[in-house]
Amino acid sequence: MADLSVTLSEIEYKLKRLISLKKQLEEENNRLIRRNEELQVELEGLVLENSELKDKINKLVIVNVLENDKEVEESRQLIKTLVKEIDKCVAMLNAEQ
Repeated sequence: MADLSVTLSEIEYKLKRLISLKKQLEEENNRLIRRNEELQVELEGLVLENSELKDKINKLVIVNVLENDKEVEESRQLIKTLVKEIDKCVAMLNAEQ
């Protein structure tokens, strides 16, 4: 009988230990589930922010290209004007000779 009593006590001890371990694992699992949900929300926000920043970069690149085109056109106009002036000066010099 004593052996049976000892065996039952050991089983009871192990069972309590397993129940305690199960509770700890459930708590940790719940904590990890909450953390996972928080990270999912953060990820969604970062993906949205990333998309917005990419759009902003694309717009800035387009604006920069347009500004460069304007500068190139303005430079061409200035060169044309200077060439016309030079041609007038050359014509005036030729006319004086």
